Amino acid sequence: MLVLVAQPVAAQDMQDAPELEDLIPDSAVENPEEWAQEGVSAEAAAQEDAPLPLDPTAALADMPQVSIPWPEEIDLPQLAPLEPEEPIEFATFEEQIPPLPPGSEERISQELVLVFPSDQSLFPQRDEFLDRFKALSTIEQLEDDGNLARLRVQARADEELLHQMLRVYGYYDAQIIRSVGVVDEGVEADLSPPAARFDIVPGQRYHFGVIDLGNLAAAGDDYDALRAAFEIDSGDPISLDAIEVEQADLDTALGETGFPFAAIEDPSLLIDHDRVEGDLTMPVEPGGQYNLGVVVSDMPDFLSSEHLSRIARWDPGDLYRRSDEMDLRRAILATGIVGSVSLTPVVVEEPQGDQPGVVDIAAALEPAPLRSLTAGIGYGTETGIRVEGSWEHRNLFPPEGLLRLRGVLGTQEQLAEVTFRRNNFRGRDRILTVSAFGSTIDYTAYDAQTLSAVATFERVSNLLFQKQFSWSVGLELVATQESELDLDRNPLPQETYFVAALPLYAQLDNSDNLLDPTEGWRLSANLSPEVSDNDGVQSFYLRSQTDASYYQSIGENTVLAGRVRLASIPGAPVDAIAPSRRLYAGGGGSVRGYGYREIGPRNDLGDPTGGRSVVELSAEARIGTKFMDGAVSVVPFVDAGSVGEDPTPDFRSIKFGAGVGVRYATGFGPLRLDVAFPLNPGPNDSWVAVYVALGQAF
Repeated sequence: MLVLVAQPVAAQDMQDAPELEDLIPDSAVENPEEWAQEGVSAEAAAQEDAPLPLDPTAALADMPQVSIPWPEEIDLPQLAPLEPEEPIEFATFEEQIPPLPPGSEERISQELVLVFPSDQSLFPQRDEFLDRFKALSTIEQLEDDGNLARLRVQARADEELLHQMLRVYGYYDAQIIRSVGVVDEGVEADLSPPAARFDIVPGQRYHFGVIDLGNLAAAGDDYDALRAAFEIDSGDPISLDAIEVEQADLDTALGETGFPFAAIEDPSLLIDHDRVEGDLTMPVEPGGQYNLGVVVSDMPDFLSSEHLSRIARWDPGDLYRRSDEMDLRRAILATGIVGSVSLTPVVVEEPQGDQPGVVDIAAALEPAPLRSLTAGIGYGTETGIRVEGSWEHRNLFPPEGLLRLRGVLGTQEQLAEVTFRRNNFRGRDRILTVSAFGSTIDYTAYDAQTLSAVATFERVSNLLFQKQFSWSVGLELVATQESELDLDRNPLPQETYFVAALPLYAQLDNSDNLLDPTEGWRLSANLSPEVSDNDGVQSFYLRSQTDASYYQSIGENTVLAGRVRLASIPGAPVDAIAPSRRLYAGGGGSVRGYGYREIGPRNDLGDPTGGRSVVELSAEARIGTKFMDGAVSVVPFVDAGSVGEDPTPDFRSIKFGAGVGVRYATGFGPLRLDVAFPLNPGPNDSWVAVYVALGQAF
């Protein structure tokens, strides 16, 4: 046995230990080498090996000796064997992740590829989904520069976008596998640009569960109709688009059923993944049902309450409809004298039981500038210089009483005119216009000095209200001195005509746009019974004209348009009709390629003399382009027309013109520029004609 004995050293013994200077003798300092050779004396070595004496008062004196046995003498206890643990069970998913179904690729661009299930029944919204994703994709919005790091960042954003879009269609368990790199198989990585690929597994589409529309039942007898307007039922596939659409439909239905104060809170959808359903909550508070009263103006001296009530499309006592309120707002703005208007239902009587209450419509008006001064100058190869100016006050005689002064100075025409007009006269959209003017005209066909007074009462379309049926009746009184030219181009003796006419007009308009139609047709007719007195000789005749046009869209960017015009003056010979009342053709709204009123019978000088019949045909293709974001379109066209001396149209001297035009779409209609060439010109016709105007040619 090995015994280890600890020999502690007392503190005082440590204090009595010799210092270094005491251990080195003087001889060692004087001769160190000799001293080192002498070595250590036996006495010093014995003293060095002697153990230090123990102090019986020290703390370690009583410590027992410690003995440690050798390892082979140690008898260790036997450990009990461990019981085997139960086998480890790994967690399993309730539903196994399905393998990717066979995919169908949609390459959106060089950098972007989507892969959908080949079975389109698994995701029937594929085409619509693609269109929306292309418009929102981050990868598509930024420039393709082949940068892989940039593409990876964009791909993460597009992946989140795809998840959001799938939830819009009700796919809340969809999986998207994103990969960024070389997509084209068989192409070396350094030769193919990087692309982002998204494999889409839509999963099961969720359906609507509980539908909670709050207090909609308070609508009473109208509940069934209102609930039917919200076309979402339990079991329908979830569509966030449908929620938005049906919320708007329900809001419209409430507004059209007499509930001006109805309120609909924002919808919320609670998704239950266990039921694969979503519960929809959209609190609705109908308010109360009301009938309409009158319109109350806050500016009675400007537009009176009586006038506003007259142009409203309801009678007091009619059920409130929001569309009537919005229609009145548009009608007030259409007057041109109001810059802004705010309409507010004001309760006059509260509902009593099943009886609706009554609301008046308070109109807060902000006047628009009432005076305007306009001026324009132009030049035409056929008409020469023309300077025109006008001044008007649109509410000089309230309500809506306009006064306009207008003047024209030109190479061929000089005119001074004063016009009074009252809009919404004795009813909605009815216009009374009275004008008087004096003019001098120096056309190629004739000269004329004219005084005229015209009154019309009409209901016609305007830029805010395109009407399917328009009409006009009028009275026209004309005193004119006119003369034609002789062979030396000198005016022949003037003849004086006194003309009284009753012009009538009617139009059926089935087109989809007033200034730029793409679908539909128009049919209009003008009839003007007239009596003319020339040197005591009275003549009776009927000026008539019929216009028909048709419009048909072909594809997305092309519209085919055609027009026919037939006009006739039966009842009097040409010589008995003042030159200014005869029929002519040619110009931008007639047969393009020829001068204004330059087609028809001519005298010995080759100047047109007018006739008693007209036939015109026009056809054009309005082809859209991508230039200037699609605002520019190109229009090839061909026109034909003839003027005859008899009331029956004459096709023997028909003129043809063709050309090409450009249309620029503005906010209020297309700006038109046409360049046309006469195909069978006469000796006095120019080889080209240019026309600029607002709106299509027909």
